[in-house]
Parts: sequence; C-alpha cells; structure tokens
Amino acid sequence: MKQQLLNTLKPFGQEHLLTFWDDLTAAEQKTLAGQIESIDFGRIAGLYSRRNEPAESLSVAGCANDPPGYKFSTVTDPSPVRMPKPITAAEAVQAGENALQNGKAACCLVAGGQGTRLGFPHPKGMFPIGPLSKATLFQFHFEKVKALSQRYHYSVPYCIMTSPATHRETVDFLRNPPDGAKPYFGLAEEDVFIFCQGTMPAVSLENGKVLLESKGSIALSPDGHGGMLAAMAKGTAESPSVLATLRQRGIEYLFYNQVDNPLVRIGSPEFLGYHLLSGSELTSQVIRKKNPAERVGNIIEASGKLYVIEYSDLPESVAKQTLADGSLKIWAGSIAVHVFSIHLLERSAKNADLLPFHIAKKKVPFIETATGHLIKPDKENAIKFERFMFDLLPLAVNAAVVEVDAANHYAPLKNAPGNADSPETVRRDISAMHRSWLNRAGAVTAADAVAEISPLFADSPEMLAGKIQKGETFGTAVLLR
Repeated sequence: MKQQLLNTLKPFGQEHLLTFWDDLTAAEQKTLAGQIESIDFGRIAGLYSRRNEPAESLSVAGCANDPPGYKFSTVTDPSPVRMPKPITAAEAVQAGENALQNGKAACCLVAGGQGTRLGFPHPKGMFPIGPLSKATLFQFHFEKVKALSQRYHYSVPYCIMTSPATHRETVDFLRNPPDGAKPYFGLAEEDVFIFCQGTMPAVSLENGKVLLESKGSIALSPDGHGGMLAAMAKGTAESPSVLATLRQRGIEYLFYNQVDNPLVRIGSPEFLGYHLLSGSELTSQVIRKKNPAERVGNIIEASGKLYVIEYSDLPESVAKQTLADGSLKIWAGSIAVHVFSIHLLERSAKNADLLPFHIAKKKVPFIETATGHLIKPDKENAIKFERFMFDLLPLAVNAAVVEVDAANHYAPLKNAPGNADSPETVRRDISAMHRSWLNRAGAVTAADAVAEISPLFADSPEMLAGKIQKGETFGTAVLLR
C-alpha cells in the first residue's frame, strides 16, 4: 500500500505525507491512506499555482453599480432601490403564500461551524441563545420550520448541512435534544435531511505542501458553504441525493440561511414572493451599509450580472460613490440569506468546478516532518481553500436582492462575550424585536422588559397580533411559548 500511495504523491511532490508511515498503527495507516486517496492533488497544485490571481469579481469592481432589488416591508430607510419591475409587498406576500400553500418550498440550514470564537466547544447551533428560555440556535430554527409546516399544512423539508467536525455531535443532539424536547424539535425524522460538506487540505503558504495535522492525519478543513452544492447533489444507488429527493417531493424553491442568525424569518412569504414575481433564480437578502468601509460582502451589478466583492477588495473610490440623493451607490451588504430555485442548483451541480475556490490565509498548526514536532505558528503559514454559494449569483437568471432591516432580520452570533455580535448583543436584539412585536400588537410592556416569543407561539408580528389582547400588560420578563 505504501508504494501505491507514493506513486500517487510523487508527481505532485507530496511524498512527505508518508514520512511517519512506518511508525503508525494499522488503523492510523488506513485513515491516512483514505485521506490521501480522497484528495485530488492535481487540483491542489493548480489552485496553489493560481493563488495570486484575482477573483473574477475583482475584474468588474471598477464598473460596479447598485444591484436591482426590492425593499422588505419592515424597512423604513427611504434610500432608493432600483426595482427590476414594480412589485408591492402585498403582491409579494400573496405570491409567496401561494407557493407555500402548494408545498413548493423547502428550507436549508448551514450548520458546519464550531463555536470556537465563542469559547464554546460544540457546534454553534447548540449554543443557548434564548434571552429567557436559553433555547439553542437549533431550537429557534427548527421551531420556525415547524411553525411554517403547521401554517401551510405540509411537511416542509429541512436540509441541514454539517461539517466533519460537527456532524456526529449535531446528529446526536437533534435526535436527543435537551430538557425533554422532542427529537428534531418536533419535526418528523423523514422530513429532516442531514448531510455533510466536503473537506479540502490546508497547504503551506510557502511551498504548497499539504500539511499534516498529526503524524497519521492530514490537516483538513471544511470546503466552505459553497460545498453545499456538491454535498446536496451527492447520492448513491441506494440513497438518492438530497436534491433529487426535494425534486421528487415537488420542491421548486430552497430558502437558505446560516445557523448563527436567530432573527432570520425562515420561509418568509414576502421574501419568497419577490423571488417568484421577479423571475429570479437566486435572490439574496441584504442590509444597507452605514458607511463605505463597512466590513461586509458587497453585492454589486456589473454587465448585467450580480457579484459579491469583499469589503477589503472593493476600491475605496468605488465604495465612496453616491447616488443623486447622497446615499451610497454600493450599499448592499450580504447577510447570507437566500432563496435558490431548485433548477439553478440542479443545473449548477452538473459542473463540479462551477464554483471557484477562494483562498484564505490562516494560522494552521502542523507536524514538522524534519523533527516530528507539532508547530503552532504565530503568523499565517497556510492556505485554506473554500467555495461560497454567493458565487452562483453571476450564473443566475434575473438575480436580485431584497433589502431588509437588521432590527427585524439580522443579529449574527460570532464572537465571545464582551464583543460585537456576541451572546449579549444577540440576546438584546432578540428581546428588542419581540418587544416591538408585542407593542405593535397593542400590548403594554416596560421599555426594559426582556421578551422572548417562541416561533411555535408566533414567528412574526402578524401571527402574534391574533394572540394578544390590545392593552394587555406584561411584566419585565415575557416568555411566550
């Protein structure tokens, strides 16, 4: 076996991966051999050789325009959007509800990340974020899908993407959630499709050598949320792919969000309606940037196509351009909430290399082959390769954006306590949104009341309105379940 592996590695100068082969147990050798056989070393060599080439989106940065889009009904900012066609919020809601009533939409949750930056040693979806209930991110999202299923009287398929680092623990948690909750928080097991994204090896920034995590294991990392495309399309003769299963169930649209945002309105009829009525294959939610240098991905239009340009790559001269009313021309900041048409995903999945790999320079611990010692670098030493779903934007017909307001749609959990986008700020934002729903329904709450509304009680202010009496008074802690 060793010689066969050497024959695979030698053309690409990666023989060092077998430096410690003779010291490994049979089980360790089997693991390392499996990793080597799963890697396309020709692709790795090509990616490394092109590591300094600019992304396609950068070639159009100089001629970037504001993207075509719509305003969600909760947005109060008067800055204009360039609508591809006139669509009212009421029309969008009606179209979205028609699609849901006909069972045409599924939902997808990207949940491959660990809570490392939170100081939380588990998948991020397991983090207890409820201001009063301590409900986890997973519970928030699953209960929103359960509420959607109940309202529109069909079993909404829920697709969950994990990573190798989170898969087993996520599956175990969802099958046996805490505090006596039902498996999958009340969703039927046959309606939950859990699939694992792929991995890519980390390579040395200096010479492109694949790094060893241990003497018997390659340093692998998830291939980015763009890995969803290949993972959803992967099936066997015994088990059809997730994409094929969705098509068999008559699904035409996939609502997508990431696990760290508990404010997202999963399956929003209004958002889905804008997607439908505009004839879009891919519609993305965005928030309006507060300043030109805001650290978000910028969705722009160039030559009739939409692209995402990272804030660090957008030329300052372009970022500072304004429209006639003084508002930013490049205003649309991506929040990673999308609706995909299933036929776009099916068409795109036929070409395995359609989504480009992006390069991220990282500090990656590795085994030094000369000494066998574990090296923990204090500066960037490695390249990780990742794909992103937003790279489908330029390939989608009539791609568009929908502007939403962060107060009602976006509060990402990313950082440890004491920072922005931390547990304190997210709990504050959940409470503020739910308190505003109560006030809108005519309830009386204290300005500093802590409020939390389970999605199963009401997942929108419209659903809450019929359950609250006008003038009803609540105390300083409001938990509605």
